[in-house]
Amino acid sequence: MELKNFKNLLKRFKLALLLIPLATVIVTYFLVRKLPNVYSSQSQIATGIVNESQNLLTQVVGESQANQKFSNMIAILQTKKLLKLVSYKLILHDLTSPAPFRTSKDFLSMNASARKHAIEVYNNMYATQGTLSLDDPDQNGLDRVLGSMKYDPGSIASKLNVYRSENSDFITVAYESENSQLCAFVVNTLIKEFTTYYTAQTKQNQDKDVAFLDSLLKKKKTTMDSSISSLKQYKIKNHILSLSEQARSLYTQLAAAEDKKQQAEKDVIAYTGSINNIDRQFNPTDKKYIESTLMQVNSSILANKQKLAQLTDLWIKNNHADSYKHSIDSLQDIITRQINESIDKSINTPLSTKSALISQKLTLQVTLDIARFSIKSLSDEILRLHQRLDVLVPNEAVIQSLENDADVKTREYLEVLQKDNQITMQSSYNSKLQQVDVAVPEPPQASKKMLLVILSGMVSFMICMLFLFVLYYIDHSIKQPKALANVTDIPVLGVLYRLPPQTIDIKELLSTDNGNETAGFKDQLRSIRFEIDQEFKNNKILALTSLIGGEGKTLMALSLAQSYSIIGKKVLVIDGNFDSRTISTTLPLKNTIEDYFKYSLLNSDAGVTVLGNKGGDQTLLEIQDERTINERLTELKQIYDLIIIEAPALDKMNKAKEWLLFADKVIGVFEADQTLTENKRLSIKYLKSLGDKFGGWIFNKMNPVNNI
Repeated sequence: MELKNFKNLLKRFKLALLLIPLATVIVTYFLVRKLPNVYSSQSQIATGIVNESQNLLTQVVGESQANQKFSNMIAILQTKKLLKLVSYKLILHDLTSPAPFRTSKDFLSMNASARKHAIEVYNNMYATQGTLSLDDPDQNGLDRVLGSMKYDPGSIASKLNVYRSENSDFITVAYESENSQLCAFVVNTLIKEFTTYYTAQTKQNQDKDVAFLDSLLKKKKTTMDSSISSLKQYKIKNHILSLSEQARSLYTQLAAAEDKKQQAEKDVIAYTGSINNIDRQFNPTDKKYIESTLMQVNSSILANKQKLAQLTDLWIKNNHADSYKHSIDSLQDIITRQINESIDKSINTPLSTKSALISQKLTLQVTLDIARFSIKSLSDEILRLHQRLDVLVPNEAVIQSLENDADVKTREYLEVLQKDNQITMQSSYNSKLQQVDVAVPEPPQASKKMLLVILSGMVSFMICMLFLFVLYYIDHSIKQPKALANVTDIPVLGVLYRLPPQTIDIKELLSTDNGNETAGFKDQLRSIRFEIDQEFKNNKILALTSLIGGEGKTLMALSLAQSYSIIGKKVLVIDGNFDSRTISTTLPLKNTIEDYFKYSLLNSDAGVTVLGNKGGDQTLLEIQDERTINERLTELKQIYDLIIIEAPALDKMNKAKEWLLFADKVIGVFEADQTLTENKRLSIKYLKSLGDKFGGWIFNKMNPVNNI
C-alpha cells in the first residue's frame, strides 16, 4: 500500500518530474557548449622496486613493503615542494617563450622591466627551492601572477593524477588541461624534478647510514675483541685448553675406575671363597709339611707379590699406561714360574695327589692379592678424579659466562657488518628510477559535454525523486479510505471524489438532471445512500458532522437530500450551522429554525424542504428548550421520510454536540489529505463514545489518482 501511495504521489507530480530535468538539461547544454577541449598527457616511472632484473645486487622486497614504498613515492610526487618547482618552470617558460601556454590579466600587464625582474626572482626561487613570501609586496605580486595563470601548486594538483599501474613496477603520472603542450611539459618536468630529488635524498640517507654503521662497526669490533681476549687470558691463566674435552675425559676415566673397582671387589669375594674351600680339603699335618717344603719358594713369591702390588698402583695412577702394563705382565710371568717350581718340588712328596689343589690355591692367592691391591689404588684414583672435577666446576661457570658474552658480541658485530656491507653496496649502486617514455602532446580527449548534459538531467531527476520521497516520508496525511478506517477503527460508508470547482453548483446538484459531468459523483452518492439505508433502518433523523469546518458537509447534506428525493422520499434539510450558514445563504430561505422551534411555522415544499437559520452567536438549546425541540422534531418525523441535519464541526465544541443529541444516527464527513492532530483525535474519541449511534465516515474530496 505504501508503494502504491508513493506511485500516486509521483503521478501527481509527473509534470514536474518531466519539466525540471528537461530545464536542467537545456541550461546545462548552454553552459557547457562553449567549454574548451580537454587534453591529457601521461608518462611512467620505472621504480625498480619489484622488477627482479634490477634487483640483482639488492634484496627483493615483500608485497607490503613494496606497497609502502610506492605510497611514499606517490606522496612525494604530489608534495607542494615539487609542485612549486613545476610552477616556477611553467612561469619561466611563459615569460621567456614567444608562445606561452597561458595568459592572464596580471601576466599581460607586466612590462619588459617587470618581466626581467620576475625571471630573476623565479630563477632564484627555483635554484634555492624557496617559497615566495607573501609578506614581501614584490613576491606577493609574483605569487598572484602564478595564481592568475593557475600555475600555483593547488591548481596543478587539482588536474594531476598519480597512481601505481596495477601491481606493476611503474608509477603513472597524468595531467590534463586545455593545452596539449602544457600537459606534456608538466608531466616531464614533474618526473624530472622527482627523479632528481628522490635520488639525492636516497643517496644522502644512504651516506648517513654508511657513516653511522661504520662507526658502530668499529665499536662492536672493539667490544668483541675485548670479550674474546678476556676468555683467552682466563684459559691461559688456569691452564685450560678445552674445558669440555677435559671434563669429558675425566668423566670417562671416573666411570672406568668405578667399574674396575666394582669388578675387583667382586673378584676378592670370589677368590677368598675359593681359597677357603681348598684349605678345608687339607688336614693340619699336610699343611705343615707343604709349608715347610715350599717355604723358600713362597717367600720369593711373596716378595714378587709386593712388587706386583706397587706396579699395579702405579699403573692405575698413570691411567693404565702401557709401560707399566708391560712390567706387570713380566712380573706375573715370574710369579707363575715360581708357582710352577713349587709344584714341581711337591710332586715327589707323600701329598703328590693334592698337587693340583696346591697349584690352584697359589694361583688364586696371587690373583686375590692383585685384586686387593687394585681396590685401594682404584679408590685413590677415583678420589683424585673427583678432586679434579671439583676444580673444573667454578672454571666452567666463568668460562661459560665469558663464552656467552663473546658469542653475543660476535653476533652483534656480524649483524652490523652485514648491514654495513648491504648499505655500502646499495649506496654504490646507481638509482633505479627512470622515466620510461617522454610525455608528448596528444589529441584532445573525447568530449564530456554530452555526458555532463545527460548527468545533469539524471541528477536533477534523482533530486526531484528524493525530494518527493522526503515529502512522502514526512507526509502523514490520510489519502485513502482504508487508511482512515485503520487509523480510527471506524468503518467508511462511502467515498466521494473531489469535483472540479466549476461543477460545484448546489442548485445544479438539486436539479433532477445534472448531465454527464457529475455522473460519477451520482454513482458514488447512490452507494453512500445504500449504506446509510442499511445503517438507518427505522430511524429518520440523520446528523452530518465533521472534525473541522470546510470538509464538505453542506454539499453532502444537499446531495443526499437530492438523492433521496429522486427515489420518492420526502426530505427535510436543516441548516444547524449558525456560524457558517452556507445552505441558508445559497438557497431561497422560506423557513428558519428560529420560527419553527418557537412558533411552529413551516412551509413544506415538494421533494426537498430546507429549514435554514438566521445566524448569530447562538446555539440550538438557546433557541428552545430540549423538550420542545423533541416535540417539534417528532412532528417533523410525521411529515418527512428523512431529516438531514448539517451540524457544526466538532471543533465548535457544544454547538455540534447539541444537535447530535437529537439525532438518531450520526455520520462523519472526513476530507482526504489531512493529518490527525491531537484535537481531531479527541473528537474521534467522542464519536466512538456514541456507540451504535455513530454510523461511520464518508470519505470526501478524495483525489481519483490515489485510488488507482
